[in-house]
Amino acid sequence: MFGAIPFPDISPEIFSFSVFGFEVALRWYAMGYIVGIALGWQIIKAALKRPHLWRNGAPMEVSQLEDLLTYIVVGVIGGGRLGYVFFYKPGEFLANPIDILKIWEGGLSFHGGFLGVVVAVYLFSRRQKVPLPDLADIIAVAATPAVLLVRIANFINAELWGRQTDLPWGVIFPGQAAQACATATEPCVRHPSQLYEAGLEGLLLGTILLLLAFRFGGLKKPWLLSGIFFMGYGIARFLVEFVRQPDAQFVTAGNELGLAFHVNGIGLTMGQTLTLPMILIGLTVVLVARRR
Repeated sequence: MFGAIPFPDISPEIFSFSVFGFEVALRWYAMGYIVGIALGWQIIKAALKRPHLWRNGAPMEVSQLEDLLTYIVVGVIGGGRLGYVFFYKPGEFLANPIDILKIWEGGLSFHGGFLGVVVAVYLFSRRQKVPLPDLADIIAVAATPAVLLVRIANFINAELWGRQTDLPWGVIFPGQAAQACATATEPCVRHPSQLYEAGLEGLLLGTILLLLAFRFGGLKKPWLLSGIFFMGYGIARFLVEFVRQPDAQFVTAGNELGLAFHVNGIGLTMGQTLTLPMILIGLTVVLVARRR
């Protein structure tokens, strides 16, 4: 308990107002996506204005960025929502299909959003005649600011918290997180796993990719940056899963660790299971890119 950090008094809503009886609010979670996508836009724009960074010059015009943004937003929201539905709560949403459309209530899966962006980027590449390797590599670099900011927003929302800990930087989260393991004498102290992910998946991985793209010729090696993103995100998420509280539907009396697939108490969480293909694909892509 010594050194535990109280949860900061930050509202999940930046501001809210009423319109014709409906409450409209701007939440930190949405702001994370908005600012993250805007920063990603600037990163891509900066790279396109530096033709010497690419193997054959800039692969597309700056004027095409607006169309690309539309594709990516649809991919993130559509894929993220469907991924959350099918990966985490299929039974609940099949019983009430209309709830799938209620994205304002929360519930987006990174892995689903990632697949949605993959499809969107592929379609944009085909229709706009932009080389897919070049497009995928710069988007891998541009995606990291949104990952960083959304994970910070997860922390502000006091969601996706970590397992119990006695480390001095453990956080006393409010609400259900506090009630789940509190006692009469001691509150519940948990890993701030959202901030671990923000630091590893967003800040560290983003810094590596930016340096490779803008300083070390990474954009001249097709698929290299995409592979590093897949592998880097996958490894970071796999490691953080060891201290992240699993989704409630996976926790049972004989499975307190919330393992989705296990034998005699040894196995993987759903997050780790979904992340393993990313690591393997990323490693394969990096090896192939280096050989070329």
